[in-house]
Amino acid sequence: MTALKVDTQFTLSFTTVLGLNQLGLVDEDEETKEITDRQYWENKGTKETVKLADTLLSYIMEFDDTYELKYNKFYIGLSKNGAANNFASFKPRRNAIVVNLKLEKNSEIDKLLDENGFDMLDYDSKWKQYRLRLSKNEIIDKKEILSSLLNKSYEYFTG
Repeated sequence: MTALKVDTQFTLSFTTVLGLNQLGLVDEDEETKEITDRQYWENKGTKETVKLADTLLSYIMEFDDTYELKYNKFYIGLSKNGAANNFASFKPRRNAIVVNLKLEKNSEIDKLLDENGFDMLDYDSKWKQYRLRLSKNEIIDKKEILSSLLNKSYEYFTG
Protein backbone atom coordinates (compact mmCIF):
# COMPACT_ATOMS: atom_id res chain seq x y z
CA MET A 1 0.00 0.00 0.00
CA THR A 2 1.23 3.44 -0.89
CA ALA A 3 -0.14 6.77 0.32
CA LEU A 4 -0.01 9.59 -2.20
CA LYS A 5 -0.70 13.28 -1.68
CA VAL A 6 -2.36 15.12 -4.57
CA ASP A 7 -2.76 18.84 -3.77
CA THR A 8 -4.46 18.77 -0.37
CA GLN A 9 -5.98 15.27 -0.79
CA PHE A 10 -4.54 11.90 0.16
CA THR A 11 -5.15 8.73 -1.83
CA LEU A 12 -4.14 5.10 -1.31
CA SER A 13 -2.75 2.80 -3.99
CA PHE A 14 -2.83 -0.96 -3.40
CA THR A 15 -0.60 -3.52 -5.11
CA THR A 16 -0.97 -7.31 -4.89
CA VAL A 17 2.38 -8.69 -3.80
CA LEU A 18 1.54 -12.37 -3.46
CA GLY A 19 -1.55 -14.10 -4.83
CA LEU A 20 -2.21 -17.64 -3.63
CA ASN A 21 -3.84 -20.29 -5.81
CA GLN A 22 -4.94 -23.46 -4.10
CA LEU A 23 -3.71 -26.56 -5.92
CA GLY A 24 -4.38 -30.18 -5.19
CA LEU A 25 -7.26 -32.59 -4.90
CA VAL A 26 -10.86 -31.54 -4.64
CA ASP A 27 -11.93 -31.41 -1.00
CA GLU A 28 -15.06 -33.22 0.10
CA ASP A 29 -16.95 -29.95 0.55
CA GLU A 30 -16.16 -28.74 -2.98
CA GLU A 31 -18.40 -29.71 -5.88
CA THR A 32 -17.08 -31.63 -8.84
CA LYS A 33 -18.20 -30.66 -12.31
CA GLU A 34 -20.80 -33.04 -13.71
CA ILE A 35 -19.60 -34.68 -16.92
CA THR A 36 -21.94 -34.03 -19.81
CA ASP A 37 -21.43 -36.65 -22.44
CA ARG A 38 -23.64 -39.03 -24.40
CA GLN A 39 -24.23 -41.18 -21.31
CA TYR A 40 -25.45 -38.10 -19.38
CA TRP A 41 -28.10 -37.46 -22.06
CA GLU A 42 -29.05 -41.14 -22.30
CA ASN A 43 -29.78 -41.02 -18.57
CA LYS A 44 -31.68 -37.73 -18.85
CA GLY A 45 -33.67 -38.89 -21.88
CA THR A 46 -33.29 -42.42 -23.27
CA LYS A 47 -30.89 -44.17 -25.63
CA GLU A 48 -33.63 -44.06 -28.26
CA THR A 49 -34.21 -40.30 -28.00
CA VAL A 50 -30.45 -39.60 -28.11
CA LYS A 51 -30.35 -41.70 -31.30
CA LEU A 52 -32.90 -39.25 -32.72
CA ALA A 53 -30.22 -36.55 -32.40
CA ASP A 54 -27.93 -38.84 -34.42
CA THR A 55 -30.60 -39.14 -37.11
CA LEU A 56 -31.04 -35.37 -37.27
CA LEU A 57 -27.26 -34.99 -37.47
CA SER A 58 -27.26 -37.36 -40.47
CA TYR A 59 -29.74 -34.99 -42.19
CA ILE A 60 -27.37 -32.08 -41.51
CA MET A 61 -24.40 -34.03 -42.81
CA GLU A 62 -26.14 -34.35 -46.18
CA PHE A 63 -25.41 -30.65 -46.81
CA ASP A 64 -22.32 -30.22 -44.56
CA ASP A 65 -20.51 -33.32 -43.36
CA THR A 66 -18.14 -31.47 -41.00
CA TYR A 67 -20.63 -31.23 -38.11
CA GLU A 68 -20.73 -33.39 -35.01
CA LEU A 69 -22.79 -33.47 -31.83
CA LYS A 70 -21.52 -31.54 -28.81
CA TYR A 71 -22.93 -32.67 -25.46
CA ASN A 72 -23.62 -29.73 -23.13
CA LYS A 73 -25.38 -29.62 -19.78
CA PHE A 74 -28.60 -28.01 -21.03
CA TYR A 75 -28.73 -29.25 -24.64
CA ILE A 76 -26.95 -31.23 -27.32
CA GLY A 77 -25.47 -28.72 -29.71
CA LEU A 78 -23.47 -28.83 -32.89
CA SER A 79 -19.80 -28.21 -33.48
CA LYS A 80 -17.84 -27.70 -36.65
CA ASN A 81 -14.08 -28.23 -36.54
CA GLY A 82 -14.24 -28.25 -32.73
CA ALA A 83 -16.08 -24.91 -32.43
CA ALA A 84 -19.72 -24.54 -31.39
CA ASN A 85 -22.04 -23.70 -34.27
CA ASN A 86 -25.56 -24.15 -32.94
CA PHE A 87 -27.94 -23.37 -35.77
CA ALA A 88 -29.89 -26.28 -34.32
CA SER A 89 -29.84 -27.87 -30.88
CA PHE A 90 -31.52 -30.87 -29.33
CA LYS A 91 -32.97 -31.86 -25.94
CA PRO A 92 -33.74 -35.56 -25.66
CA ARG A 93 -36.70 -36.32 -23.39
CA ARG A 94 -38.22 -39.64 -22.33
CA ASN A 95 -40.64 -40.01 -25.27
CA ALA A 96 -39.49 -37.41 -27.81
CA ILE A 97 -36.80 -34.90 -28.64
CA VAL A 98 -37.13 -31.12 -28.56
CA VAL A 99 -35.45 -29.48 -31.54
CA ASN A 100 -34.52 -25.79 -31.60
CA LEU A 101 -34.05 -24.27 -35.06
CA LYS A 102 -32.52 -20.81 -35.38
CA LEU A 103 -34.74 -19.06 -37.90
CA GLU A 104 -36.39 -15.69 -38.26
CA LYS A 105 -40.10 -16.12 -37.56
CA ASN A 106 -42.13 -15.92 -40.75
CA SER A 107 -45.53 -17.00 -42.05
CA GLU A 108 -44.06 -19.40 -44.64
CA ILE A 109 -42.39 -21.52 -41.96
CA ASP A 110 -45.40 -21.22 -39.63
CA LYS A 111 -47.64 -22.50 -42.42
CA LEU A 112 -45.24 -25.35 -43.28
CA LEU A 113 -45.12 -26.48 -39.64
CA ASP A 114 -48.88 -26.21 -39.24
CA GLU A 115 -49.77 -28.01 -42.49
CA ASN A 116 -47.46 -30.91 -41.65
CA GLY A 117 -48.77 -31.32 -38.11
CA PHE A 118 -45.58 -30.54 -36.23
CA ASP A 119 -45.90 -30.08 -32.47
CA MET A 120 -44.57 -26.53 -32.24
CA LEU A 121 -43.90 -25.64 -28.61
CA ASP A 122 -43.31 -21.94 -29.23
CA TYR A 123 -41.17 -19.39 -30.98
CA ASP A 124 -38.45 -17.97 -28.75
CA SER A 125 -38.07 -14.39 -29.97
CA LYS A 126 -35.10 -13.73 -27.68
CA TRP A 127 -33.01 -16.47 -29.33
CA LYS A 128 -34.87 -16.33 -32.67
CA GLN A 129 -35.64 -20.01 -32.76
CA TYR A 130 -38.52 -22.36 -33.36
CA ARG A 131 -39.00 -25.09 -30.74
CA LEU A 132 -40.47 -28.39 -31.95
CA ARG A 133 -41.25 -31.63 -30.14
CA LEU A 134 -40.58 -34.54 -32.48
CA SER A 135 -41.24 -38.27 -32.16
CA LYS A 136 -39.19 -40.98 -33.83
CA ASN A 137 -41.94 -41.54 -36.44
CA GLU A 138 -42.08 -37.83 -37.34
CA ILE A 139 -38.32 -37.67 -37.79
CA ILE A 140 -38.40 -40.64 -40.16
CA ASP A 141 -41.68 -39.90 -41.97
CA LYS A 142 -41.02 -36.17 -42.44
CA LYS A 143 -37.35 -36.43 -43.34
CA GLU A 144 -37.53 -34.17 -46.41
CA ILE A 145 -39.30 -31.37 -44.55
CA LEU A 146 -36.96 -31.61 -41.56
CA SER A 147 -33.91 -31.65 -43.84
CA SER A 148 -35.23 -28.54 -45.55
CA LEU A 149 -35.84 -26.79 -42.20
CA LEU A 150 -32.37 -27.74 -40.94
CA ASN A 151 -30.85 -26.44 -44.16
CA LYS A 152 -32.79 -23.14 -43.88
CA SER A 153 -31.60 -22.79 -40.28
CA TYR A 154 -28.02 -23.51 -41.35
CA GLU A 155 -28.18 -20.87 -44.11
CA TYR A 156 -29.83 -18.31 -41.79
CA PHE A 157 -27.34 -18.87 -38.96
CA THR A 158 -24.16 -19.11 -41.00
CA GLY A 159 -25.17 -16.24 -43.31
